[in-house]
Amino acid sequence: MSEWPRDSHHAAAYVTPAGADWLASASACPRSVHALWAQRPSVPVTLPCGTAFDVVSMDALFGRRVVSRLWTDGPGSGPVATLRGRVMLFAAPGAARRLGALLAWEEWTASAPPLLCYSWGDAVTVPPPYPEETPAAEGRWLVAPDVRRPWLPGPEALLWACVRAARAASQLLDRTAVTSTPAVFPG
Repeated sequence: MSEWPRDSHHAAAYVTPAGADWLASASACPRSVHALWAQRPSVPVTLPCGTAFDVVSMDALFGRRVVSRLWTDGPGSGPVATLRGRVMLFAAPGAARRLGALLAWEEWTASAPPLLCYSWGDAVTVPPPYPEETPAAEGRWLVAPDVRRPWLPGPEALLWACVRAARAASQLLDRTAVTSTPAVFPG
């Protein structure tokens, strides 16, 4: 699989001050978030979803496939992070809640690994603006927020990417299918 994102402009590993402002804007107390990060810039923080962003969390392999689809075949992505072995795709407010319904309606929920969709009333832990470069680091940004109003995919773009990633995974499994039926060779 090719490395993504292809455009180095969107491959920020660290959150810019404008990106930190955007992340902090999700909090009821943005100043407190900034104060914490000023003292400890390598500490993750928990932020509410539903106002500045939603988050769709996927297992690492499927998440990389979805983000790859967004970058190679579609509009790209907004911020993307990894945390505890999962890919966290930041989406437009309301998109996460709608994505689950769209996947069920399109009958793709059985083909895609379980998605954790965080929206209004939920909160997520986000990686710090400047993560430590150690193996024990909690998480890191794959595409860090770098502007005050990043483009965030909506439910249709996410559905499109999830369906194509699930379809590609399904085709890969079909090509490498293993059967338990013994081979019979004529004598």
